[in-house]
Amino acid sequence: MKLRSKNEFTLSNQLVRSATSIGANITEAQYAQSRKDFINKMSIALKEANETEYWLKLLSKSDIIEEIEYENYIKECLEIKMILISIVKSSKDSLIHRR
Repeated sequence: MKLRSKNEFTLSNQLVRSATSIGANITEAQYAQSRKDFINKMSIALKEANETEYWLKLLSKSDIIEEIEYENYIKECLEIKMILISIVKSSKDSLIHRR
């Protein structure tokens, strides 16, 4: 296996893992046992979105994905991050005001 193709596989695999983990954690959050558990799962989804952004940047800098692909994917990733940030913040605020 060539070094470039091995690197492509490794980076692509990491991207797939972090990106799919976002959805998995959101799904788990839907069945959270408590508000704190919900916040925790959504926070993990946000961390995975941050990691996904990192892998996308590496794939772009390594010229493994085209610039147009990068722009489309990073835009979606940032939109997901903003949604998750809003959910986590409002959930934390709600938890604080319940006390």
